[in-house]
Amino acid sequence: MRNSILRKYINRPIILCLSMLIVILLVSSQGQAASVDTIAFYSMAMHRDMKTVVILPKDYENVKAVSEAPALPVVYLLHGYSGDYSDWIKKVPAVASYADQYHLMIVCPDGGFAGWYFDSPVKKYSNYETFITTELVQWVDKHYKTIKNKKGRAIMGLSMGGYGALYLAILHQNIFGAAGSMSGAVDITGLAGSFGIQDLLGSYSEYPKRWEQHSVLYLTHKLINDSLKMIIDCGSDDFLYQQNLALHKKLLYDKIDHDFITRPGAHTWDYWANSIQFELLFMDHFFKQGKN
Repeated sequence: MRNSILRKYINRPIILCLSMLIVILLVSSQGQAASVDTIAFYSMAMHRDMKTVVILPKDYENVKAVSEAPALPVVYLLHGYSGDYSDWIKKVPAVASYADQYHLMIVCPDGGFAGWYFDSPVKKYSNYETFITTELVQWVDKHYKTIKNKKGRAIMGLSMGGYGALYLAILHQNIFGAAGSMSGAVDITGLAGSFGIQDLLGSYSEYPKRWEQHSVLYLTHKLINDSLKMIIDCGSDDFLYQQNLALHKKLLYDKIDHDFITRPGAHTWDYWANSIQFELLFMDHFFKQGKN
């Protein structure tokens, strides 16, 4: 018994030292990590100030200071229904480290509680499509050292944001070169009467054509092979899985190259925290191809 007590007290300083070392390493690594800022500017499309999280890699100042340094690619990362611009950095803090890992900017705009990332033909000043594809892209390119063409721009998101990423990229292939969807609502006609969509488009029963024109599943005719690099990811237990599977099959039928990933998982942040790692790797590969 005396030996066990002795071992307990002998080991305590070692445990304390190890604990302190871990704390020091964590603080040190945070001091060298990417910078996370919230910017805001007045949007003419939205008629109000719009907030956006901007994540810069830790060596951004070197890029900014040296005129010959290569500009940075940008990933526009969209949140889901009921979220806001701060969702990603709050719920998946590792997102900041990915800016360092892949040496890129990550921009997280506000899409509203139920903004759905398009310009509403019904609701005044709900023009998220114009805000993101015109105002925000131009603002970011003006204020940061970015690659100012589609080879250096990608857009991705989860759920409502997964829908938004594909919708905006398909309609604006001159702006975005790659798009990624995580658990995206790719067929909004299957969500009629829910998630606030009818407040933006009118009722589905009255305007079915309008709903189809705003649904990713019905926009694939606007793609030609290789015009837009795409990755689609949805868990097999997700309530939107069948929508995503239908989109995958339609793209296969149309001979549009894309990556499709599925694995066990539901409509959860745990799934998206894992999914974003695959999608950013895909975007990194896309950006590197653009340099060749």
